[in-house]
Amino acid sequence: MAVEVGYAQAWDLETCAPWRPISVEQARERDTAKLPYVAVYRALGRKAPLEVRLVSWRDHYVGLWVYDAQGRRTYDLDMRLLDDPSRLLRRYSVAWHYTGPQMAEFDTACPRITMDLLPDGRGRRTEEPQGQNGGSHIASPELPEDERWMARPAFGQWPVLSAQLHGLIEPPTFETAQVTGAAEPGDADIPATCWRPPRPAQPGPISELFRPGVRVTDGYHPEMTVVEPRRVGSLRVPSGLLAVSGPDTVHGDGPRITVPVPPGEYVLDEARVRFSYYCEWRDAEVTTTQPTAVRLLVSQTPAATWEMALGPDDDPGLFIEKQITGFDTEGATGCFADAGAWEPLIALYERGLIRGEPGLEGYEDTDDGSMFRQRTWDEASGGELRSFATTGGATYPVWVGRCEAGEVVGVVVLVEGMPELLRDRDGKLTDAAA
Repeated sequence: MAVEVGYAQAWDLETCAPWRPISVEQARERDTAKLPYVAVYRALGRKAPLEVRLVSWRDHYVGLWVYDAQGRRTYDLDMRLLDDPSRLLRRYSVAWHYTGPQMAEFDTACPRITMDLLPDGRGRRTEEPQGQNGGSHIASPELPEDERWMARPAFGQWPVLSAQLHGLIEPPTFETAQVTGAAEPGDADIPATCWRPPRPAQPGPISELFRPGVRVTDGYHPEMTVVEPRRVGSLRVPSGLLAVSGPDTVHGDGPRITVPVPPGEYVLDEARVRFSYYCEWRDAEVTTTQPTAVRLLVSQTPAATWEMALGPDDDPGLFIEKQITGFDTEGATGCFADAGAWEPLIALYERGLIRGEPGLEGYEDTDDGSMFRQRTWDEASGGELRSFATTGGATYPVWVGRCEAGEVVGVVVLVEGMPELLRDRDGKLTDAAA
């Protein structure tokens, strides 16, 4: 079987076509320079590609997208180049099994199998026989090394990795696609519709959640207006190391996230939004105010950037698209605390809340209507802990705001999802968010 191999600077997801085709020599140059490019494999006479290989060595990434005859993506493989430059980890994959030619690409009812593998041998295989509309079966896959890893081929020597999926029995013969009038590649003008290497979850409008007058939506309520943040209290961090974690963590494990800050006492406040909705119980339109995030304010200097804080075992080189990391909680609770006094502060929290010891010195309930619920303090060090409620048991990212000089100015945890900014009819943000 003859297979045509073409190269391009990018792959357009909207048109399912290569963007700015390049010659094999240009692709080789980009491969050597570790710049992103794609390789497109087509069977002669077949409109849809057999597979598209997406390469970005500077991101330690190679992706593989496999297409069926209808042009639907049937397999998505994320491979990573780690410490050993001679092999690639099959980091993450999704296989869609369409039930018929009429089923739309990525239909929520499409059966699929997801494989999530880590280099230390851990992994998870998730089967969803009814797609996202039904239940799932999760198991730890027992895979040999050669199924977790693959040898890294040299440029121009990649096989058709999806040959078995397409039923190709004999090794194909390759032909290079001809490119006429190829422009010099430039990375600045790549359209937003084109593929890019995977990125972890990105910060949304975090600063705007604390800016009164900004309009946002959570996807359920069409319009919500940010009101003045509510100051709840303060937290003493004499050690200079802030802990952000779930207080229901296994005792002795230590805090999940730590952020260095200057030793001191910092304001705790709560972002809030006001919105109206129809209440069936009252049979009337009602207006309410709800919290969206909690913050430890280190400085009044505005944040120029926001970043997701990493735990000690987090490796950004393994993050898949939109992956989050943070602290886990089963009790729908997080906390800010002085990491230098973590053990005594958590011990007081457990004794006061879980055991309910009466008259316990160093513990108090602070149920004042805010998201902050308990406070503990360590007499020996002066460090404090303040717990806050979330909206459920899950993983909550910790967002660290930095000023232009790179110093920490605030630490934020969203108690629910990240809202989106609303724009006016002319496409501009409200005056308060501009």
